[in-house]
Amino acid sequence: MKKLLSLFLLLLVAACNAETPNSAQPAPQTAAADGPRVLLQTNKGDILIGLYPDKAPQSVANFLRYVDEGFYDGTIFHRVIDGFMIQGGGFTPDMEKKPTRAPIINEADNGLRNITGTIAMARTMDPHSATSQFYINVANNSPLDFREKTPRAWGYAVFGRVLKGMEVVGAIKGTATTTTGMHRDVPQQPIIINKAERLNPTPASNEEPS
Repeated sequence: MKKLLSLFLLLLVAACNAETPNSAQPAPQTAAADGPRVLLQTNKGDILIGLYPDKAPQSVANFLRYVDEGFYDGTIFHRVIDGFMIQGGGFTPDMEKKPTRAPIINEADNGLRNITGTIAMARTMDPHSATSQFYINVANNSPLDFREKTPRAWGYAVFGRVLKGMEVVGAIKGTATTTTGMHRDVPQQPIIINKAERLNPTPASNEEPS
């Protein structure tokens, strides 16, 4: 009887210590094996991104259109908050906002989560206002995830993740910031996306972030 009780307690402790989907370190989300990739060449180094066209088709198509048109070339990461995210894709180095195409539908209800290393669409308070701007999560940001289809709880649509270059993301998130006009958290030294380039799909999209 004592042996059975001891075994039960051991199993209970193991179960309590096991990670769950709601733990602080969720399992990584892997990109589709045949999904497109985009290389962001920045003045801090390269960031390779794998996309989820099966989970976020409109967000991926929208992002790739801006990439193919060269829209992101010469833009900056204009908002950087260590412990939260790095945001870019909309401003020139002199903080002029670039004109964009029409907003897209919010796909935050696709089951993907705002965990470290994922890329998602930035937007205003209007859930369906995302255009060109995106952000890369540098922490597990569950408050940004979809909860319900209301303005306050719609969430922010994840559409890809960093496959390589998290050390570059780390260098960007640690940069010193300032306030420029009405914009807060602007890097003191511009973090420039020199070029955003679509790469050919490869079957190695399931590699872990580096």
